[in-house]
Amino acid sequence: MMNKSLLSTLGETRPVLIAGATASGKSALALEIAAQLGGVIVNADALQVYSGWRILTARPTAAEESRAPHALYGHVPNPESYSVGDWLRDIGPVLSGDKRPIIVGGTGLYFRALTEGLADIPATPTSIRAQSAELLAQGGLHTMLQDLDADTRAHIDAQNPMRVARAWEVLQSTGQSIRSWQAKTPPPLLPLKACHALHLTSPVDWLNDRLKRRFDIMIAEGALDEARSNLETWEPRWQSSQAIGAPELIAHLQGQISLDEAKTRAVTASSQFAKRQRTWFRKRMAAWHALAAEQL
Repeated sequence: MMNKSLLSTLGETRPVLIAGATASGKSALALEIAAQLGGVIVNADALQVYSGWRILTARPTAAEESRAPHALYGHVPNPESYSVGDWLRDIGPVLSGDKRPIIVGGTGLYFRALTEGLADIPATPTSIRAQSAELLAQGGLHTMLQDLDADTRAHIDAQNPMRVARAWEVLQSTGQSIRSWQAKTPPPLLPLKACHALHLTSPVDWLNDRLKRRFDIMIAEGALDEARSNLETWEPRWQSSQAIGAPELIAHLQGQISLDEAKTRAVTASSQFAKRQRTWFRKRMAAWHALAAEQL
């Protein structure tokens, strides 16, 4: 149950932002706020937008969606690319609606673009996207990094293939670095000062234990069947295929690894992802109100 004093500070009109690492309890907090104060829960997770991975991306269940309005969940087909610019365009009508938005997720770049603005970079041609995907599939992340300018390399998360690929695609398609485009960023859709911005923090051991237990729950709830339904059309180069647990369960279904090994790899990948999220949030969200997830 959420702290009552926190609930009393949120009022009923200002948008609420809830960010935090995977499995930290963001969705449960958003649902409680919506149930108590009203509002529409809006997805800010880059993988929960995809229609084909409900269980593995921990999208709200049908029962949870029945308790409050939800937006921008599972509305993108698996084969399609989906950028932060796409998300900003999709969230615009939600922000101008008649319900207070409760925006929840673990994709820090979405929150940053929403509250700080996003450069109006031209759409990347399909041919450039295909080259980028092929390079990543061949293990060419280091090559892509070397192609970038020094300023971009100094500010990018070099361990995040999506971010590196995006910077590489911008440079290839426009002839300008992504940093130069970002310098021309327009005003944000939703300035941070106009929101209640909440950042869920959590101890590493507490979160890792939740991650392990959550993946077991996902398997029990049908994650393997979900992977099986995606097996025939599986394409590892798709953005949607980066859902944690998807490559591992597909590899199991293809006879490459045991189910226990798939579980171990998926939990390890989840822990590594959560670590990157925590690092990003600590650096970028100092102005947000920190909440101890384990105490909610």
